[in-house]
Amino acid sequence: MTIKPIRNQFASDNYAGICPEAWQVLQQADSGYATSYGDDPWTAKACDALRDFFDTDCEVFFVFNGTAANSLALASLCQSYHSVICHETAHVETDECGASEFFSNGTKLLTVGGADGKVDLAEVEHTVKKRSDIHYPKPRVLSITQTTELGTLYTPDELVAVHGLTKRLKLKLHVDGARFANAVAALKVHPKELTWRAGVDVLTFGGTKCGMPMGEAVVFFDKTLAGEFDYRCKQAGQLASKMRYLSAPWFGLLREGAMLRHAGHANACAGKLAAELAAIPQIRLVHPTEANAVFVQLPERCIDKLRARGWVFYTFIGSGHCRFMCSWATTDADIAALASDIRDTTQEH
Repeated sequence: MTIKPIRNQFASDNYAGICPEAWQVLQQADSGYATSYGDDPWTAKACDALRDFFDTDCEVFFVFNGTAANSLALASLCQSYHSVICHETAHVETDECGASEFFSNGTKLLTVGGADGKVDLAEVEHTVKKRSDIHYPKPRVLSITQTTELGTLYTPDELVAVHGLTKRLKLKLHVDGARFANAVAALKVHPKELTWRAGVDVLTFGGTKCGMPMGEAVVFFDKTLAGEFDYRCKQAGQLASKMRYLSAPWFGLLREGAMLRHAGHANACAGKLAAELAAIPQIRLVHPTEANAVFVQLPERCIDKLRARGWVFYTFIGSGHCRFMCSWATTDADIAALASDIRDTTQEH
């Protein structure tokens, strides 16, 4: 049977294939025998590459996907009677099927609002302080997303302010970094400025959206919090026997800067797409395009017509609000094709 490839879509950066640098190192790793369960040279190289990337000694663990990374990281920071504060649009709240609560044996998620996907610090403080009795799940962690679910960025100064609050309120700070590389590339700062130097305790670092076949890294900057995390991974079915196939792509993307180059390309493509769509009178950008996501308000008739033309994209943020994601593989031709069809559908009656 011949499998017909789909054209490049903008539904998610997960749609893109494996980037060349990840593929090359996978082929190199697929030679001969290697010790199982992470005790292999490729995993050691990947861990060291991440420590170099962040310019610090940190504990690194590799898991298969983002849901596991987030839920296990949060579970490691909490007891079952604790709570995690997050934005109301956070992936851990809206898209992980209760995994954080499941793996933490019941830790509750408490949501707050905030413009453009970033937590409102006053709401965070109110959530922590509004009750202190034993009947209330004790706040333990603030989880934020970088880039946010709405494609926006926390700047280093904003992160310092976030950490100032978490320190004062005695909360741990977790960052869901499914698109962390896009944030680093967009802000043009050293990764440490968006993590440990700004007070981040643990980062779940996305690899899949950067062009890897699968795999996320859980990075503990406070190494004391990583105790027995390897057991959590094993119990959750996240300890890969052939770990080199999860870890080697990280080495391939980090060793010569390919990860940030690809992230920068995806960001630039989103900027081009946003500019194209902003020039269409019937289209309104609903959130700033700061990384590799473009959010626009489309008339419902246009949404239906675009899907009839074969375009796949999400409208889960709000009525008529459409998300278009760019990836390492997005091309100018892809952008032109989508923009042309959107332009056409807005003019059809």
